[in-house]
Amino acid sequence: MNVDIIKRLYAAFARGDAGAVLATFDPAIIWNEAENFPYADGNPYIGPAAIAEGVFSRIATEWDNFEVRPAEFLDTDDTVVMLGRYHATYKVTGAVLDAQVVHVWRLRDGKVTGFQQYTDTAQAQRVAQKSASKAN
Repeated sequence: MNVDIIKRLYAAFARGDAGAVLATFDPAIIWNEAENFPYADGNPYIGPAAIAEGVFSRIATEWDNFEVRPAEFLDTDDTVVMLGRYHATYKVTGAVLDAQVVHVWRLRDGKVTGFQQYTDTAQAQRVAQKSASKAN
């Protein structure tokens, strides 16, 4: 079942196993961060390497203890929706992100072919602005 694939993906992400996460992605995956989210500057990310560089490596270098906390999964055949929260601390400032998040995953033949993030972009921008003003 596709929902089981996505649950395993979150478990791999939680233990820091980027290789296992990327292995679930189709080579032509299309990944979109929420509009106005700090990492939306690369939308759409196409392919696992672009996602690893443009999203995952930035999360790893800019945040401490970045967690996706799934609360509920909705399974609709080839689409899985995760409702949850982000929790992390911005490394530069110590500002905390605690934001609602929705992830929409598209799958085909056991591989993730698409991703769309929806989250509290205003909160993320506030955290980033605190960082920019502190750095100046």
